[in-house]
Amino acid sequence: MLRKSLFVVIITLGSVSPLFAGNSGTVAPAVTVVTLKPTAAEEEAGKYISQYLLQNHYRRVSVNDSLSQQIFNRYIDNLDGSKSYFVASEVEALRKMYGTRIDEEFLSGKANSGFAVYNFFLKRAKEKMRFMKAAADTAHFNFSIPETLDLDRKADPWPADRRQLSDLWKKELKYQWLNLKYSGDNSKTIREALAKSFTSRLNLLNRQKPEDAFQAYTYAVTTSFDPHTSYFSPDEYTNFQIDMSRSLEGIGAKLQTESEYTVVNEVIPGGPAFRSALLKKGDKIVGVGQGTASEIVDVTGWRINEVVKLIRGKKGTIVRLKILPASQGGRGAAKIVQLQRDKVDLEEQAAKKSIIQQNGEKIGVITIPSFYLDFEGQQQNTGNYNSTSRDVARILNELNAEHVNGIVIDLRDNGGGSLEESVNVTGLFIPTGPVVQISNATGGKMVLRDEDRRVLYNGPLAVLVNRYSASASEIFAAAIQDYGRGVIIGERTFGKGTVQSLIKLSRPFSFFGKPPALGQLKLTIAKFYRISGGSTQHKGVVPDIFLPSMIDTSTIGEDTYTSSLPWSNTSRSFYRQSGEVTPEEIGVLRQKEQERSSKNRLYQSYLHDLNTLNQIRKRKAVSLQDSAFKSEIETIKQIEKQWSLEQDSTKAPGRDVLLNESAGVVSDLAELKAKQRQTVIRALPSLN
Repeated sequence: MLRKSLFVVIITLGSVSPLFAGNSGTVAPAVTVVTLKPTAAEEEAGKYISQYLLQNHYRRVSVNDSLSQQIFNRYIDNLDGSKSYFVASEVEALRKMYGTRIDEEFLSGKANSGFAVYNFFLKRAKEKMRFMKAAADTAHFNFSIPETLDLDRKADPWPADRRQLSDLWKKELKYQWLNLKYSGDNSKTIREALAKSFTSRLNLLNRQKPEDAFQAYTYAVTTSFDPHTSYFSPDEYTNFQIDMSRSLEGIGAKLQTESEYTVVNEVIPGGPAFRSALLKKGDKIVGVGQGTASEIVDVTGWRINEVVKLIRGKKGTIVRLKILPASQGGRGAAKIVQLQRDKVDLEEQAAKKSIIQQNGEKIGVITIPSFYLDFEGQQQNTGNYNSTSRDVARILNELNAEHVNGIVIDLRDNGGGSLEESVNVTGLFIPTGPVVQISNATGGKMVLRDEDRRVLYNGPLAVLVNRYSASASEIFAAAIQDYGRGVIIGERTFGKGTVQSLIKLSRPFSFFGKPPALGQLKLTIAKFYRISGGSTQHKGVVPDIFLPSMIDTSTIGEDTYTSSLPWSNTSRSFYRQSGEVTPEEIGVLRQKEQERSSKNRLYQSYLHDLNTLNQIRKRKAVSLQDSAFKSEIETIKQIEKQWSLEQDSTKAPGRDVLLNESAGVVSDLAELKAKQRQTVIRALPSLN
C-alpha cells in the first residue's frame, strides 16, 4: 500500500513541476528515488506511541479528520517551514491524498502516510541542494539592488510554481553569502564554503534512514498533543540519559532539532557553556570545529546524534561552535564560540551570593541557576549532599549576619529542576502552607506544602525573572507573589505549567529472545496550578514591576507553541497572605522605579538599544543590499557587545543593569517598611 501510494504521489506531483536550473530553463537530471520504509521495530513502537497518547496524555483528543489535518499541517510545516521545498500544488496534492487518512493510521499505530510524504520531501530537498551547489559554484550576484528576503515565511503562501521557487533559492543564496561575508570570509572562501555545505547536505540526504523519517513524522504526531510530549529513539534516549546524568565530558548543553537546525534547548548550570556565558538557549549551531584551528564542519541538516558526537570530547580539549545567536532573531552574521570541554561542575551550579550597595543600603543577591538536588545523596542521607534549599538556607544565614537591608532572588534563565526543592526554597520565606497544586488527567489533585514552620528571612524580598524562567522557577515566583511575600520583577516567565513522565516502550514478554529496543516516550501527564487557583501554564507569572530583557520574547515561551495546553484554573487552596507586600505598596514601588529609572542614563541607554534591536527583529524581511545588510549587522553587534553582561551577573553583578534596578526596588521597599515601623513606634503610648 505504501509503495502504491508513493508511486501515485511522485507521478502526480513530479510530472507537473519540472525543476529549472538557474535561468537556463533546462530540466534537472532525473532523481533516483530511494523509498524509505518503517522497520518492524518502528511499526511496533508506533502502536505503543498511539496507545499511550490516547490513554495517558493529559489532553483528551478526539481521533478524527481534524486531528489528521493538524498532524499533516504540523508535519509539512516541520519539513518545509521556510516554504522553500514544495510548491503550492504539491502541498495540496499531498493534503488531498494523506490529510484525512492519518487519523485512521494513527489508531493502528501506522506511519505509512508519514513515510510517503517524507520520501517525497527527500526528492525535493535533493533537487534544491543540487540547484544551490550549482549556483554557488558559478553565480555572480548583484548586491547593490534593493532586494529583500522574508525570514519568517510561516504566513507566506508556498511558491506558485518552480520558477518562483528557484527565485526564492537565489535570494536564500544571496543571504547566506552576505552572512559569510560579514562573518569574515572573502569571495573565494565564501564560494568554497557554500559549495562544501550544499555537497555535505546532499550527501546527508542520500544517507537518510528509516529512523529519520520515523522521527520526523512521530514528532509531528506527539507535538500535536502538546509541545513537551516527544518520542526518543533508542539512540536518542542514550543521549538523553547522558544529558540528565551530566557525566559525560562536553560543553554542558542540551540540544534539540528544529527544522534543519540543531538548537540549544538548555545551558546546564555549572557546565563550560554556562561558565563562559557565550552560548544561550535558542542559539542555532550551524558548524562544529575541533581545536583552535581546524576547519569548521557545516552541520546544518545533520542528525542531532551526529552533531552531539562532534561536540563531545575529552576534558580539556577545545571545540569551536559556529552559531546563529537567538538574540539576533534569525538575522545577521554567524559567530564563532570557543569552549573548553569539561564535566559539569556542581560547585558552579550551586546558588551563589553577592552584595550590591544601593542608596547607602546593602542589598543581598542570591543567584539560583537551577533547582538542583542530589537524589542519591538525599536517599543515602550522606549529610552533605547538593541541594538548592540547603545552599540557600546557608546563604540566608550569612546575609542575615551581614545585616543586609533586603534580598533579590535572581531566577533569570533558571529553567526549573527539582519540584521538591522549589517547594523547600519557598518554605524558607514563609511560615507554613501550600506552595503548588498538581492536577492529573483524571481530575485528581494534589497539593504540595511547606510543613516547616521556620522562616530564615522575613525582610524585604524581590524575585527577578525573565522569559527563560520556567517550571520550578515559576512555581517559586508564583507562590511568593500569591503570599504577598515579595515583589516579582522582570518580564513574564516562560509559561511551562505541565508535568512530564518518561515511559519505556517495550513488549510485556517475548517468545523469541530479547525483544528489540523500541525507545522511550516523554508524556505530559499533569498540570501545575498556583495556590490562588490559576495555572502557570501558557501565561506564566506576570511581574509586579516590568523590566525587559534582551531576549526576543516573540519567539520564546509556551504561548509561541501552537499546540501548548491552554491556561485554566482550579479551586483556590486555603492559605493566609503574609501581607509583607500589599497591592498599594506595589503601586508605590512601581512609581518610585519609574522615577528612578527615568533619571538613570545607563538604564535609559539600555532601553534605547533594546528598542532598536526589537525594531530590527520585527522586520519580516532582511535586506539583500550590501550596504543595508552591513548597517543592520553592525547595529546588532554593537548592541550585543554593549549589553553582553546584562545576562551575566555572575561575572560582574555591579554592571548588571537589570539587577541594579531590582536592587533599587528592594531598597525602596526597605525604606517603605522602615517608615511604617517608625509610624507604629510613634503611635505607641508613652510609658512615662
